Amino acid sequence: MPLARTILWLSRPLRPARSLCRAQFMERKAQEPPSPPAMENGTRSCEERPPADPVATVTEGAAKIVFPSANEVFYNPVQEFNRDLTCAVITEFARIHLGAKGIQIKVPGEKDSEKIAVDLSDQEEETAEKNENLAPGDRPRTAAVGEICEEGLRVLEGLAASGLRSIRFALEVPGLQSVVANDASARAVELMHRNVELNGVAHLVQPNQADARMLMYQHQKAPERFDVIDLDPYGSPAPFLDAAVQAVSDGGLLCVTCTDMAVLAGNSGETCYSKYGAMALKSRACHEMALRIVLHSLDLHANCYQRYIVPLLSISADFYVRVFVRVFTGQAKVKSSASKQALVFQCVGCGAFYLQRLGKASGDPGGRIKFSAACGPPVTPECEHCGQRHQLGGPMWAEPIHDLDFVGRVLDAVTANPGRFHTSTRIQGVLSVVTEELPDVPLYYTLDQLSSTIHCNTPRLLQLRSALLHAGFRVSLSHACKNAVKTDAPPEALWDIMRCWEKECPVKRERLSESSPAFRILAVEPRLKANFNIREDANPSSRQRGLKRFQANPEANWGPRPRARPGGKAASEDLAGRRRLLQNKRKEPAEDPAQRAARLKTFPCKRFKEGTCQLGDQCCYSHSPAAPVASGDIPIEDCLETTTKISPGSKAADGGIPGPGVD
Repeated sequence: MPLARTILWLSRPLRPARSLCRAQFMERKAQEPPSPPAMENGTRSCEERPPADPVATVTEGAAKIVFPSANEVFYNPVQEFNRDLTCAVITEFARIHLGAKGIQIKVPGEKDSEKIAVDLSDQEEETAEKNENLAPGDRPRTAAVGEICEEGLRVLEGLAASGLRSIRFALEVPGLQSVVANDASARAVELMHRNVELNGVAHLVQPNQADARMLMYQHQKAPERFDVIDLDPYGSPAPFLDAAVQAVSDGGLLCVTCTDMAVLAGNSGETCYSKYGAMALKSRACHEMALRIVLHSLDLHANCYQRYIVPLLSISADFYVRVFVRVFTGQAKVKSSASKQALVFQCVGCGAFYLQRLGKASGDPGGRIKFSAACGPPVTPECEHCGQRHQLGGPMWAEPIHDLDFVGRVLDAVTANPGRFHTSTRIQGVLSVVTEELPDVPLYYTLDQLSSTIHCNTPRLLQLRSALLHAGFRVSLSHACKNAVKTDAPPEALWDIMRCWEKECPVKRERLSESSPAFRILAVEPRLKANFNIREDANPSSRQRGLKRFQANPEANWGPRPRARPGGKAASEDLAGRRRLLQNKRKEPAEDPAQRAARLKTFPCKRFKEGTCQLGDQCCYSHSPAAPVASGDIPIEDCLETTTKISPGSKAADGGIPGPGVD
């Protein structure tokens, strides 16, 4: 037997066995989890995987992260001020929280600056010497940056993206026990693992992939709650607020960012109500109203679980708002929440606004507090100044939006250690204006709003502030608007001051309509005699020192970035493509002349049928009696006029009843 036949004959019994082994191998292979390359790229093998995306290195604060050039994971350098301010606030919160436990925190660069700026007294020097002579077990406990503090803060960043914020917490905030950096994107969690290893903070930062709401709902029990929760979503944080107020510990810190300013500023009042439970109004004070709407929403969610909020700091900056609140538990305090909310009545003509509290808290002779519904409204059906109607907005938070003692602590710490943050200059300027704001005066007017209402020249800011101070009222600036006039003066006093100013810079009354707000306001003689002489206390300290209070856009496209998308293009390419797509979207494209001529030729000429058309072949309409007609494009009256008339006794061609064109 030839050798080839022998091999073929021997291989026949082995074929079923080989097939069975191959089937078993493929079955085991299907049950095994796919390798990371196969999981990321679908069914591609390692040889078919495309080259890795280019990455960029970003250095911010003490952190250094690797970031993909493609817009797969969200990152916005504009919010460096937001992240710097958050680190400063959490540091002071840790100082208060751990100080109650007898633990002192060490902030890099703070000790040296204190030695230079402060002279120790004899008593303080003796205390320092005693601390040095104490045994190691008796010395005060300290918590340093980058070290695990067993009794320290448990921090959660619900939407961590690249993990930059969590890594900065680990490298810049002392007194931390753990930091959970959570994100729902697998690509983001993979990037977080890489950045955590790069910065050497794996002992503190724990990347986690989960839905932020489900993760917070799993930590509702008191022992499992977080001391600090940071929410910085793309757009509105409304879906996460219910879980956040339950997952933060009693007295814990909740940090929330809202970037949907178009909704909060009154462009879509119905959308604002669906997300935050309040109606936003279009006004010059829309940025502060946005802050108060967010605080109202937080307190409303917390009240459902017998909890309430205490605002520490509320900032409106760039294209977003940022609030820092503490959440406490207490049924008695929750009862007073209704008296902290208010509706806003705003005149559509002159912009005067009035607040109507939702609840009323009053004390009885026994020292108890009685809660009841408030009485109102505070306005008449028509505005008493200009006769226009009122818009109703809110509810919104009507109590102070800052804790001035806490803001002062943060400001002192940043001022004593300016090299700690890249945006320290701006933080000092914004917080300085915050400390100068009137805490018990919600909302504000603007200088240009008051002058444009009566069509007069705009007075200087110091002149208007001096006039209010001379009249016995309080006045301050606002960090939310450069030309803000925040005052406890009633609207009638403000308009009296503006009437006095108009007498110095007269308006041509003949050009004003009798129904306009300007005419009606100026038709009344002022009861208050305004004094516009400049007072020394009219110029606030932050303005005198020339602090950087309001950020100027340093580059083009300074603002929100496109949403991160899996496998997306770079942010600049995505933005350019979107601009090309939306360019001239509200303009109808010009019709081609040839197409227009062909379209008009489908319509019969009325004058030709009447025998009066003298254009002949040059007529743009058809002179043919059997011209095709596009019924959908002909107006109804044209159809009736051009319908062929049928005699009363005639019938349609199909033998039916004559149509509507029959005489």
